[in-house]
Order: sequence, then structure tokens, then C-alpha cells
Amino acid sequence: MTKDEILKKHKQYLFPSISTYYADPLVTDHASMQHLWDVEGNKYLDFFGGIVTISVGHANPRVTGKIKAQVDKLQHASTVFPNEAVVALAEKIAQITPGEISQSFFSNSGTEANEFAVQLARMFTGRFEIVALRHGYSGRSQLAQSMTAHGTWRKSLPVPAPGVVHAMNAYCYRCPLGKTYPSCEVACAKDVEAVIQTSTSGQIAAFFAEPIQGVGGFITPPKEYFKIVFKIVKDYGGLFISDEVQTGWGRTGKRWFGIEQWEVTPDIITAAKGLGNGVPIGLTATRPEIAASFKGMHISTFGGNPVTSVAAKATIDIIEEDRLMDNADTVGRYYRDGLEMLKGKYDVIGDVRGMGLMQAIELVKDRTTKEPAPEATNQFMEQCRKGGLLVGKGGLFGNVIRTSPPLNITKSDVDEAIRIMDQALMAISPAMAGAASRS
Repeated sequence: MTKDEILKKHKQYLFPSISTYYADPLVTDHASMQHLWDVEGNKYLDFFGGIVTISVGHANPRVTGKIKAQVDKLQHASTVFPNEAVVALAEKIAQITPGEISQSFFSNSGTEANEFAVQLARMFTGRFEIVALRHGYSGRSQLAQSMTAHGTWRKSLPVPAPGVVHAMNAYCYRCPLGKTYPSCEVACAKDVEAVIQTSTSGQIAAFFAEPIQGVGGFITPPKEYFKIVFKIVKDYGGLFISDEVQTGWGRTGKRWFGIEQWEVTPDIITAAKGLGNGVPIGLTATRPEIAASFKGMHISTFGGNPVTSVAAKATIDIIEEDRLMDNADTVGRYYRDGLEMLKGKYDVIGDVRGMGLMQAIELVKDRTTKEPAPEATNQFMEQCRKGGLLVGKGGLFGNVIRTSPPLNITKSDVDEAIRIMDQALMAISPAMAGAASRS
């Protein structure tokens, strides 16, 4: 089909109506490692990676080869029947997860993984209330949307699920307390206790958070934040659930999971996205005693099926064998230097943040007022696409450029991305200057 035919049928047969980053929708055709092509033959350097999903490159033959072989052997027989592929994957995960986390439950998505983690925490503790963070994103089910603290992502939530409260997040660039790190002494972390004391019974089931908030705009907390919060959560008898849907599998560099960067060992880990390198998967992993508290029947029809399992295991093996966690750290630092250079050159960049190969820039109309610049963000994305680079966006105000390229990119890929971003910022700067003069 042609591009126009695809778009027409998409509008006719899919809902909600097509959501696109671009004025002229990008219709994908094929991809290989760090590059993606549209149906018109245009080639792009992909620095968004399927929304933080492509860990080891598009259509990596070391993953797709395993998938093809498994499809020919056994595609699906129901997860009520054990198979070698899922056992091998679970064993590998047990070897790399922090602390005593060693038992896994597989599902189809991060939403399902997060929902099951909350169910498990409630069963284990015998309590109901969950503390989540503002600007967090947890998925698309009723419970996951209720834990999400973004008005944009709650519009389709007619009735929030009960038992969820939200505390301040560590958004240093837009500190909700108007303070500055480090003189603030990470006061936002103490709000978790205040929320427990005032908005719950004082006996919580769990605290739920992303180590770096993804949809929120790669909001990265100070190094002390989660240590302080962890102690508070434990003081009130709750479990600590780390949502690694975007931060897991070496994305933040050097370590397998984002929460390990903050030297905290969670009780439950949830994951998805990068674990499958494009194959749908969800993971809820925990300690044996927490897993043993599960009551009743529970099954995920396709969770941990053989094809998905071999894809995930192959992805983990590549990350480990090729030392991609180290590459994410080394190339990520190099990339960060390039983004900081752009910030020094263009006033429209108010903040640069992230870790490893999970980096973001927040665009503002004025650095003093920090007024968000969502229009400039859209223009920047259009210019990047024009130059052959794909990036993502996020943040409460839609003014944050999110980038999460495959973990095996090189410094030369970074150089190309920075060159295109530089040109994009140069192109939108006159328009931003004009807007500033009119305000």
C-alpha cells in the first residue's frame, strides 16, 4: 500500500484517531539496528527506539534468529504448560536482579506488570493504600491510570481506582517547593511521609515509582532522594516497587536496573519495553516470600510464551556479552556533553537531564521564567525529522525532548544526532527570538 492508502485505512479502521508527532505522519516500513526507513524510502537515525524499547537495535539478527527458530519449533501451547524457553529466561533474570529478587511472573506489557505488582503488594502486606509520585506514568488500565499523575493521561479515566495517593516528585528544574538543590536538603522526599500521614491510614501497602520518570520527561532525582524515601516507606510498613519499564536492562548505564543507581534494593521490580527489544512482554519480579503470598488463580495467556521468552533472553544475553551497559554509560556521557554544548549555545534549552542513554532536554520560552515551549518542541522535532533524526517528546507541558537510542550506538551516531539537533535548533531560534520579543 502507498502512504496515503495506509493513512486512510488507519483512520477508518483504528481508534482513537491517529496520534502523530508530526504534521505529516511518518509511516514506517522497515528498520535495521539504529536506523529506520519510512514507506517513501527516507532513512532516519532512530534516537527514540520505539519509545525506550529497542535495546539492542532494530531487527537485530541475534534476536530475530532466535525468534525464527522458536516459531518453527513451538510458538504457543499455553503458559499452564512449562517450557524450556520461559524457564531459561526466568533463571537468567534471577541471576541479575538485585537483592533476593528471584521469582518472575510474565505478562504482555508494563501496564499488566505494574497492576500485578500492586495486587501482590496488597496481598503480602494485607494493606490497600499505594503512594505514587506526581508526574509519574504507570500505564493504561484503570489502576495504572489512577497511579499516573498526568492530567493528559487521565482524561480517559472516568472513575479513578481507590487507594492511590500522590506525593511530590523530585523535579529539581521545576521544584514544587521553590527550592534549589542541594541547599534544599531534598525536602521533596519528606513529602512522602507527609502524604502517608495525611492522605492514608498510615499503613501503606507500597510505594510505587520510576527511578527516572519516563513520560514525565526523564525527570531524574538527586542521588539522595530514593534512599530517604526508602526509609520512610519501610518505617510505615510498605513495600518498595521500582517501575523499570523504561529504566531497566542497562538503559541508565553500568547497572541492569535504574534503581541500582540510587543504591536502593526494591521489594518488587516491574519491567517491559527494552526487555523484549520490540517483542511485547511484561515482568513482575520479587522475592520468594512475597511471591508465595499470592492467593487464588492468576494467568496471563500469552505471558512468557516461548517466542517472547527466547527474544527476551537473547536481548539480555547481547546486553551482557557486548557490555552494552558500559557502552550506555560511556557513549551516554559523550552524548550528554553534546547536549550540554547545545544548551550553552541555545537559550531555548532550559534543562538537560537523564542518565546513560536516557537523555532529555526541556525547551522553554525564557530561562528565567521557565515558561514551557511546546510549540518550539514540535518545531524542533519537525526539523530533526527533516534532517534524518527521530526523537520523542514528553513532560506535563509537552515541552521535553526525550531520547533513548539503542544501547549499542556509537559516538559517531551521537555526533550525527548532535549535528542534526544543532541545525534544528538553529532553524527554530529566529522564531523563538520573535516570540520572546512579542511577549
